[in-house]
Amino acid sequence: MVSGDDDLHNDLAATRSALNPMLDAMASILPWVSQTQSARFPPELNKRWQSAWSEFADTWQEHGSTDPTRFRRSAMLIMSLALETADADCLALAESLASAADRLEHQAANNRLHASLQALCEVMTDASDKHLPQGLEHPRLNERLRHFRERLETALRPSGKPGERSDVLDRLFVEDAEERLAHMREALDVLPIDIYGIAEECEGLIAHAEQIEMWGIYHLGRGVHNLSLQLYDASEADQDRAAHAIRAQLDLIEQALRSIEC
Repeated sequence: MVSGDDDLHNDLAATRSALNPMLDAMASILPWVSQTQSARFPPELNKRWQSAWSEFADTWQEHGSTDPTRFRRSAMLIMSLALETADADCLALAESLASAADRLEHQAANNRLHASLQALCEVMTDASDKHLPQGLEHPRLNERLRHFRERLETALRPSGKPGERSDVLDRLFVEDAEERLAHMREALDVLPIDIYGIAEECEGLIAHAEQIEMWGIYHLGRGVHNLSLQLYDASEADQDRAAHAIRAQLDLIEQALRSIEC
């Protein structure tokens, strides 16, 4: 029995002896783990960085899309602070903002650029983000900077995808649609009503709207086309009612065209 106790004691001693090196290593690491990671950037620079982004967001929300000079000043402030950080991702995003400022001096922001800048402002000033007060020390800062740099660069370069929506395509569509609407109104005003002219112009409008996925105008156009079919072999009273309904639909299409930002 004593021999068994001795064996157990020896086994425990051997186990402790084997574990001691690992326990010593863990004990030496724990103080490092418990220490707060040192800041990457000077606190004063971090404070100015956060203030600059708050100003940038205010500038964009209030006048960014209509006052390129003010937008450029805010973008250049971000650039100067990015130079102080000497961080590659900060600098890359700042360069993209400078390119956006160049673009806005010559033309209004397209839909993709506007959405990218809006999202950037919201993320960089998101009050619900518990890490936001850390500013430059935000644990996901560099990941976010890279994401928005890529997004801005994509918005600033012309799309190479055939058929992709763009401001140029929208503008061309509006010009073509307005011309077709004018022709359809003229066709309604002649006596007898130029039914073939209305149907032909409407088919062109529908095809163009479908091509660039303007579904609201597409369905309004289909409504006009269906009404125009009622003009064939219709009584005079029915023709008057159909013509009135077509004019109402054309007015709706015209309102929809005015809402398109080109």
